[in-house]
Amino acid sequence: MRSKFEKVTLIFIGSLLGILISVNLPVFADKTKSSDLPIEDLRTFAEVFGKIKTDYVEVVEDKKLLSEALTGMLSGLDPHSTYLDLDHFKDLQQGTSGEFGGLGIEVGMEDGFVKVISPIEDTPAYDAGLKSGDLIMKLDETLVKGLNLNDAVKLMRGKPGTPINLQVLRKGVDTPIDIKIVRAQIKTKSVKAKMIEPNYGYVRVTQFQERTGEDLADALQKLWKENKHPLNGLILDMRNNPGGLLNSAVAVSAAFLNEGDLVVYTEGRAPDSKMHLTTIPENFIRDNPQKNNYINKLPLGYKNTPLVVLVNNGSASASEIVAGALQDHKRALVVGTRSFGKGSVQSILPMNNGTAIKLTTARYFTPNGRSIQAKGIDPDIIIEDGNQDIPVMREADLTNRLSNPEEKNNRKASEDDAEKKPTSDGGEALRNYKPIELGGQDDKQYAEAVKILKDIDRYQKN
Repeated sequence: MRSKFEKVTLIFIGSLLGILISVNLPVFADKTKSSDLPIEDLRTFAEVFGKIKTDYVEVVEDKKLLSEALTGMLSGLDPHSTYLDLDHFKDLQQGTSGEFGGLGIEVGMEDGFVKVISPIEDTPAYDAGLKSGDLIMKLDETLVKGLNLNDAVKLMRGKPGTPINLQVLRKGVDTPIDIKIVRAQIKTKSVKAKMIEPNYGYVRVTQFQERTGEDLADALQKLWKENKHPLNGLILDMRNNPGGLLNSAVAVSAAFLNEGDLVVYTEGRAPDSKMHLTTIPENFIRDNPQKNNYINKLPLGYKNTPLVVLVNNGSASASEIVAGALQDHKRALVVGTRSFGKGSVQSILPMNNGTAIKLTTARYFTPNGRSIQAKGIDPDIIIEDGNQDIPVMREADLTNRLSNPEEKNNRKASEDDAEKKPTSDGGEALRNYKPIELGGQDDKQYAEAVKILKDIDRYQKN
């Protein structure tokens, strides 16, 4: 038995070292540290692998063991890095195109449970009342604890029209909540627009997908034509927007900023993780940027139209980039509550076998050099949504999260938040919680944003 184990171990170490050397992993190319491979640690890894192969109660396929090892290696880095097998890589690609099957939630992992980052508007999850920060404990009869994120997502996906029961742990509620959701073909429309009343427009961006920039340009064109003359004010609503594609965030920013203005820059270890993204068309249009620049076709009045940006704790990543850019350039008033604080860049790195990894490779910074990570975007004007008794979750609350470069300031922000937490546990408010129609008559933040635009209009006229 011992010789068999040693043989397995030696073969595995040799294979592993060969693979690492052949693909030239960047982690071993850090010029600031020794480039030697951690032989002892790899030997321990191989030893554990061999023990499982020879002594585990049931036979386990090599592929499963290695897949689980990769999943654990990535998930241990931070809440947003993950291993994507063939199915989940395909699902990710479908999601950015705006059509996929399932429940309609942006999810991560927290303490072994599936954490709801944000429910996507007009999806079964949103309509059922799932909230940002909810922890999913059970999917039908399957306990989530012990599953990796990919396996949990696979269970949530299914044939449209089939139901699934979720057992949810919600902050402030003593007992788990049971929520029944019927799966659907998720076809998200990333941009919605309407005239509030003459001279005032409203645009909501629910996600940043491949066509979001073009769809926003089309919506703005229609509002301009419908009003028949320049708008006196516009609301850009990015509440509960979990983010999406970076180039689409640049496109949305370009609609309101001057060409060449800085939108965001990133800092990471690898040379290609250091980017300065401005509003030039090359940064948001792939094919023939100058010819296909849909932003240039917008009325020039949109560069000066008074603008209010709505955000909340469900506004994450790309939506925070847009809000931060417009705020730093003093192009808009940001209104609402502090955003989620996901200020890290995840790069999708395809592997040779058709799988991929989603790896955190950099941090986002606003044009003025503010890190979004674990801090978020602070509104210029704080307007609560009427549910301030309900506890919320942000990036700073996640275990194993990436630090903010100014960690001292980040800790201070957390202390300030603790002082502002509701005195009650929010249990009753949570039990009675129902999602409101954003931009509807019961939306307090929206109503306040309209008042702010009208006040700006009166001030400018006087």
